[in-house]
Amino acid sequence: MHGGIVVRQARRRAGLSQRELAVRLGTHQSVVARWEAGTTSPTFEAVGAACVASGYDLDWQLRVHDSDTERLLHEQRRRSPAARVESVSNLTKLRPRRG
Repeated sequence: MHGGIVVRQARRRAGLSQRELAVRLGTHQSVVARWEAGTTSPTFEAVGAACVASGYDLDWQLRVHDSDTERLLHEQRRRSPAARVESVSNLTKLRPRRG
């Protein structure tokens, strides 16, 4: 996901037009439009500022890369939806009952 998508989602959720967001950021509507279209990429700081200007906090997290988790995700993506549901239902059968 590029920064422009985050900017667009925050702006839309706030009910702002590109022009209104641009005014709040002290820039031009065309700049916001280029970010959202992916023509240019906003800086990390600009994405954060756009979120704050839209009334949202942006929480960034860095996580340790886990190659096992990535491998499992890729395996799940290759499975059919029915096989995914079956694997989840099998997991729920293994959980101990409460009470």
